[in-house]
Amino acid sequence: MGCFGFLKVLMFVFNGIIFLAGAAILGVGIWVKVDSGSILGFLKGIKDAPAEMNQILNVGYLLIAVGAVLLIVGFLGCCGAMKESRCMLLMFFVIVLVVFIAEVAGAVVILVFKPLAGQLIEKLGTKVVQNIRKDYGENSDVTALWNATMDTLKCCGFYNYTDFTDSPFEKYTHLYPQQCCHSADFSSCDDTSATIIGCFPKLMQLIDKNTIVIVAVALGIAALEILAMVVSMTLYCIIGSKSD
Repeated sequence: MGCFGFLKVLMFVFNGIIFLAGAAILGVGIWVKVDSGSILGFLKGIKDAPAEMNQILNVGYLLIAVGAVLLIVGFLGCCGAMKESRCMLLMFFVIVLVVFIAEVAGAVVILVFKPLAGQLIEKLGTKVVQNIRKDYGENSDVTALWNATMDTLKCCGFYNYTDFTDSPFEKYTHLYPQQCCHSADFSSCDDTSATIIGCFPKLMQLIDKNTIVIVAVALGIAALEILAMVVSMTLYCIIGSKSD
C-alpha cells in the first residue's frame, strides 16, 4: 500500500468515527427534545427564570445540528476518499475549516464573557431555590426530578440543604431530604446532620477536577481537525495531479 492508499484508508477510518459520533450526538439531541422528564423540562418549568435561560433550553436543537453536521462531514470524508472525488474532499475541507474557526471563536467568546456567565448562574440559582421552596414536597414532578438529580450526583439542593428550608417538605416533616445526610436514617436528617454538598458546587468540583482532561480533549479534537484538513487537501492535490 502506497502513501496515497494509506491516506485513503486513514480518511475512511477517521470519518467513519466522525459519522458514528454524529449519529450518537443526533440521537442524544432527539432524546433531549422528546424526553419531557429531562432537566431541560425542569428548567423550563421554573417560574420567572432569567430570560437568558431560553438559550439553554435550545441545547437539544444544538445537539441535533451538531450531530447532523458531523454526519455530513463523515459522509463527505468517507465517500470523497473512496471515490476519489475532489468535489467532496473540497467540501469536507471547507466544512472542517469553518467548524475549526467557529470553535476558536467560541472559546474566545467564553473567555471574554465568563463574568456574564457567573451572573447568569447566580440569577438561575436564586430562581431554582425559590422553586424548591415553593414546590418540593408538594409538586410530584419537581420532587421526583430533584430526588433523581440528587441521587445521581450525590448532592443536596442547588447550593446546600438550606435550599429546602420553608419548603412544603420541610414544613411538613421538619426534616431535610435523605440525600442531604450521610445517615441512612431519614428521621435524623436535620440541620445538624445535613452535610452533603449542593448540586451546583458538586458540578463545579467535577469540572475543576477534570479540567486537564477537558482541555486535553479539546486540544485533541483541534489536532484531529487540523490533521483531517491536511490529509483531505493532500488527497485533493494528488487526485488532481493524477487526472492531469
